[in-house]
Amino acid sequence: MDPDRGHNRTTDPNRGFPDGIDRIDSLVPRTANDSSLIQPMSSRTEILKSRLDRQILVIDGAMGTMIQQLELSESDFRGESFRDHATSLAGNNDILSLTNPDVILGIHDAFLEAGADIIETNTFNANRFSQADYSTESSVCAINRDAAKVARIAADNWSLKTPEKPRFVAGAIGPTNKSLSMSPDISNPGFRAVTFDQMADAYSEQVAGLMEGNVDILLVETVFDALNAKAAIYAISEYFDRMKTWCPVMISGTVVDQSGRTLSGQSIEAFWVSIAHTPHLLSVGLNCALGSEQMRPYIETLSSSADVYTSLYPNAGLPNEFGGYDESPSFMAEQVAEYVEEGYLNLVGGCCGTTPEHIKAIVDVVSSREPRLVPAVKKTLRLGGLELLEFRDDLNFVNVGERTNVTGSRKFARLIQEGSFEEALDVATDQVENGAQIIDVNMDEGMLDSESMMTMFLNLIATEPDIAKVPIMIDSSKWEVIEAGLKCVQGKSVVNSISLKEGEPAFRQQAKLARRLGAAVIVMAFDEDGQADTLERRISVCERAYRILVDEEKFPAEDIIFDPNIFAVATGIAAHQNYAIDYLEAVRWIKANLPGARVSGGVSNIS
Repeated sequence: MDPDRGHNRTTDPNRGFPDGIDRIDSLVPRTANDSSLIQPMSSRTEILKSRLDRQILVIDGAMGTMIQQLELSESDFRGESFRDHATSLAGNNDILSLTNPDVILGIHDAFLEAGADIIETNTFNANRFSQADYSTESSVCAINRDAAKVARIAADNWSLKTPEKPRFVAGAIGPTNKSLSMSPDISNPGFRAVTFDQMADAYSEQVAGLMEGNVDILLVETVFDALNAKAAIYAISEYFDRMKTWCPVMISGTVVDQSGRTLSGQSIEAFWVSIAHTPHLLSVGLNCALGSEQMRPYIETLSSSADVYTSLYPNAGLPNEFGGYDESPSFMAEQVAEYVEEGYLNLVGGCCGTTPEHIKAIVDVVSSREPRLVPAVKKTLRLGGLELLEFRDDLNFVNVGERTNVTGSRKFARLIQEGSFEEALDVATDQVENGAQIIDVNMDEGMLDSESMMTMFLNLIATEPDIAKVPIMIDSSKWEVIEAGLKCVQGKSVVNSISLKEGEPAFRQQAKLARRLGAAVIVMAFDEDGQADTLERRISVCERAYRILVDEEKFPAEDIIFDPNIFAVATGIAAHQNYAIDYLEAVRWIKANLPGARVSGGVSNIS
């Protein structure tokens, strides 16, 4: 053995790994070589869901902690493939799936032997932004593919050993080292180091590699900024559509302190509604940051709000002064047992500092306990900024502030044209302080670059908690401006608006993109023949739009808001005298016949 590899060891002291393994093909299942014995993906998904209905499943522990314990050398990280790489690779744990896969296999084996049902791929930082630190961006797809293959081998091997306890692979997708909601430059709050599209492209690479490696689940984890997560969700949704395939998706956020908020400032409830549009969403949960004891109020909130399975895999306590983690396996298992007794959990595991001993202790306490029953949460419109806005039965009219609209406020238009963004933000602040529960932002002015102004202003709003706490209504007659705005907002916003004015194909496409970007939609009572201005036309257009969205596009009815066109009534023109009555009757008809949908209107016209 190379003397530089003297510190190398696997989790099994009796089993070393060969020098310079660079091929996944050398890692074969140790119990059986017949791959036909392994279930196809569709069957594994059915088995996974069936088991979750009956028992609590256990996720593995900390890959990084286990790798750190091995005290690997630079040459271990390089292997043969990167022997002449110009940049140091020490600390690039993800690259080990290419250069030393036997190390990773050994760690997976240790967690599976401890009783884990789900193992995560060694890909937390396997994205081009994080890999740029090591000049290994070009290897992202290979890292993800081979990491998935290593985990697949381990899981399949243990599924053959314990057929009564099949094992699953979750493709780990970390948050990257960038933020879409926060500026890295304190002197320039509107600046972003990366765009939404660049983030989504990076996630697309990772998703493609993981799916090629045959994972059972895609796990978007340690989410500190919901807009990053929305970029990952967007990439996943596009991949599923493009490849005509799918797998279950798990989302796991992280709260950074006892405030119970993400790093970008969202409450747990707002985080949940921001990512609830995830296609094939299996679970939502929390991981990392805090120790098991500190997680109680946050997992309690999430478990009562989410109508999917819930997961929790915390750190083994808060880091001590030496960077270590002090929660023992028995202590952590005690906390988990309490959460299980309270009915908070469907999946549980460990994050930083957790070892196979922690996982075994957790397995021992949950194996005979009942899983959380997924609640039947009432379907209603839920929006979010940093805080949740829920349309409850006892909620009165929701006020939309329209002064951050260049077509509705001369002052705001002047401030935007002058580039006086601080004063423009003051307009938004005043709106919220005066009772606006949503603020409408519109930049449609002929002398403005509407797309860039929308992006800049929404980026600035994200840095102002007093404004960002409320949902944003992104308002434009140009779809490209709306889309740009949606890519700046981490909460669940409202598109204002879409309609059948340009025909069904455009209507369907815009609705699909709004959904993919996590927004509700206002649907104007327009069609190819123009604006609906009678009761009959309002009913006809709104019903047609509803049936297309709900029945055909599977758009959630509760995320549809109709605007049946309020016209000014005090005009003195005889033909206008029925406008108010027709509008109110259209509202009554929508409420009675289009279940779940809401209605908006500029009530000043008929007040």
